[in-house]
Amino acid sequence: MNREEIERLVDSQPTVFVGSVDGEGFPNVKAMLAPRVREGLRTFWLTTNTSSMRVAQFRRNPRAALYFCDEERFLGVQLRGTMEVLEDAASRRFIWREGDTEYYPLGVDDPDYCVLRFTAETGRAYSDYHSENFETE
Repeated sequence: MNREEIERLVDSQPTVFVGSVDGEGFPNVKAMLAPRVREGLRTFWLTTNTSSMRVAQFRRNPRAALYFCDEERFLGVQLRGTMEVLEDAASRRFIWREGDTEYYPLGVDDPDYCVLRFTAETGRAYSDYHSENFETE
C-alpha cells in the first residue's frame, strides 16, 4: 500500500481500534470513534471521557497503538506510539464539535471531557496478503 492508499484507508473508517497497556502489562483494545483531526500519519486527536479506564491506563503507561481496518477489502493499518491525555482549554476547543454535548452534557469545559493525542513512531500496513512497514513522518 502506498502512502496515499494508507491515508485514504485511515480517513474512510468510522472507528479506530485503540490499544493500551493495563497495570499488569497486558494489551487492551477498544473500538472508538475515528480521530477528529489527523496531522499526516504522525499525530491523531481523539475525544474520550476523563473518567474512562483507558485514560487511567494512558496516564500510567503512554504506550499505545491505533489500528484502522477495512474489513470488506481486508486491509489494515497499525500505528505504534504514545498517547497523551490533554485537558487544557486549547486542546478541548481544538476538536470540540457541535453535538458533543450528547457525550459531555456540561459542554467543552465538562470535567469528564478530555482529548487524547496520539503520536505515531512506527507504522505497518497489510494488503494483498502482505505486510510492510512505512514511515509515519
